[in-house]
Amino acid sequence: MVVLDVTGISPITDFLVIATGTSPRQMNAAADAAEELGEPMNFRPLARVGDSVGQWVVIDFVDAVVHLFNCDTRQYYDLDGLWGDARKVEWRNALPPVASATRKS
Repeated sequence: MVVLDVTGISPITDFLVIATGTSPRQMNAAADAAEELGEPMNFRPLARVGDSVGQWVVIDFVDAVVHLFNCDTRQYYDLDGLWGDARKVEWRNALPPVASATRKS
């Protein structure tokens, strides 16, 4: 998973979250988790869409857009390369206190 700061580069959003899932079920579970993590901070999705065969899911939180892909689809669209000028954001320790407290070790 990578978080890219596209502030000043993209006219649409400030952050892109790009992740790879191993199955449609896992990607939908990750999308559900992203929505749940945003709720306590009043981040609600404007839209959530995906293809009919489970190759990708996109959630638009306005300030951040989450892209979940299977491996082949992530390589095909290569958003990491497309937004290569963006600064990578350290995210592993950036979970808010609510999320950190509920996370299982």
